[in-house]
Amino acid sequence: MTQNRKIIHIDMDAFFASVEQRDNPELRGKAIAVGFDGERGVVSTASYEARRFGVHSAMPIATAKRRCPDLIIVPVRHGYYEEVSHEIRKIFQEYTDLIEPLSIDEAFLDVTENKKDIPLAKDIAIAIKEEIKEKLHLTASAGVSYNKFLAKIASDYQKPDGLFVIHPDRALDFLSDLPVEDFWGVGPKTLQLMHRMGIYTGGQLRKVSRSHLREVFGKSGDIFYNFARGIDDRPVVTERVRKSVGCEQTFLEDISIPSKVIIELYHTVLELVDRIHGDGFEGHTLTLKIKYGDFTQITRSISGNKVLRRKDDILPLAKQLLHQVSYDANHPIRLLGLSVSNPNPQEDNDEPQWYEGWLDFE
Repeated sequence: MTQNRKIIHIDMDAFFASVEQRDNPELRGKAIAVGFDGERGVVSTASYEARRFGVHSAMPIATAKRRCPDLIIVPVRHGYYEEVSHEIRKIFQEYTDLIEPLSIDEAFLDVTENKKDIPLAKDIAIAIKEEIKEKLHLTASAGVSYNKFLAKIASDYQKPDGLFVIHPDRALDFLSDLPVEDFWGVGPKTLQLMHRMGIYTGGQLRKVSRSHLREVFGKSGDIFYNFARGIDDRPVVTERVRKSVGCEQTFLEDISIPSKVIIELYHTVLELVDRIHGDGFEGHTLTLKIKYGDFTQITRSISGNKVLRRKDDILPLAKQLLHQVSYDANHPIRLLGLSVSNPNPQEDNDEPQWYEGWLDFE
């Protein structure tokens, strides 16, 4: 275990909502949600004032309004948020070039060797937070530790505008009392399995043998075994290889008539082909995602040796996957999505990618 690294995780606080409140004084201190204000709109980001009412990202706008009758809905401005994110990145680059973005509003920084020769990572995190607040009038939360796993947990620990350090000497004690649902990547289904095993805290997880964790969770068992011991030796990766290209469509009304579903599938294939050409992506696996009117979700995938880049390659496979899906008037489709992945099928790529819920099982 490498404990001499200095890793910072920076997470912008309610990023989209905070940008909107910064730019519009009339929104400050009020409950707002950024998203599409329509029947099928969902919340992209909620301000902390709205979160007090239980409003959160990915929640249907209609539900958010019921929970918070005075909620103000603000349209999404993705291009503008990208510009602000670029300004934040410039601040990071004043301290290190080892930056691994996770999304538009969060990133890892390896400051073991930093451009300003600041000895303590905590002081670098403080400086970055202060510079973001001074230059951009936004707040960020920072986590500091000796690896990415712990730094990520630390950044979530005292939000908003927080700073938390997990020192190597205190990591095991900290993890012992930490609920397993707070472990980065543990989603609802994984949590349910752990609870069935009597695992509720990191300390209890640490008592389970590696072999038993492998038996229950497969290769992810090794990851859980290491996490419980504060082990994560992966470096901060400055350039991430794109793993997939996809698109999806939420319908204004649920659909169940086969001809309508085929038409929407066709349009989704055309959009996917455009994105593939725009990104120059080459993948070998096609995945169909279906979300039903009751918000349950399934995926179906098919792989081959042929690169999927043209409509004539993708549409037949998409139809084949659709035939594996059942739907009717009592179980209509709310959302349909397609993605192409698996750029290097010959590679045995066991390295997990760090996204929320990546350990959760289908």
